[in-house]
Formats: sequence, C-alpha cells, structure tokens
Amino acid sequence: MFHTKRVYDPPAKSDGKRYLVERLWPRGMKKEALRMDGWLKDVAPSADLRRWFAHDPAKWNEFQKRYRAELDQNPQGCRSLVEAARNGEVTLLFSSRDPANNNAIALQDYLAALPH
Repeated sequence: MFHTKRVYDPPAKSDGKRYLVERLWPRGMKKEALRMDGWLKDVAPSADLRRWFAHDPAKWNEFQKRYRAELDQNPQGCRSLVEAARNGEVTLLFSSRDPANNNAIALQDYLAALPH
C-alpha cells in the first residue's frame, strides 16, 4: 500500500501517487524533476524533533515514538494519505541518505498500523 523512496531516485510508474513528506525542500532538487502529487509538510516531523534526531541511528526508537505522538495530534494529515492509498499505490518521498532510519519509514509504519 505505502512505499518509500529517496527523492533523488528516478520516478517510476510503479510509484503510483508520490508525496514529499519533508518540512524542508530537498537540497539541489528542482520541483519539475521531482514529479510529485503533493508536498505534505504537515505530516513531517517537527523542526525540533528533526534537529533532536539528527539522523542518529541510536535515537531511532525514541524518534519513532516521538514522531508517532506528533502524528497522533494531526489525524487529518494522515487521513489524506490513507485515502490516496485506497485508490492505488502511494510512495512517500524522503531526502535522508539513510534508507532505513528516516521519517518516511516511520510514517509508513504508522500508516500501516492505522485502521483501514
């Protein structure tokens, strides 16, 4: 239902709807090159949480817990992604260099746990 992909990887037809889930625009990326269906800043981690995490794998579990708490406070933002997934594939785009410990992975897990 939900996939993740780094923004710097080329788009594919199998991506379905593509949503950027970052608060900041990815460095060096031109909007027309990204080919996205939406930029969902409101489901990205807060600036404070992002700075605290700093992509430190040792903080991954705590980051996920704090991020889930933020997402719980914004059910409408996640609802639009769940709706989009009912109509096909959805790819969550992230800019982190770490493909395993990033907000798109945490968001994907969160969305998968929601009642559908």
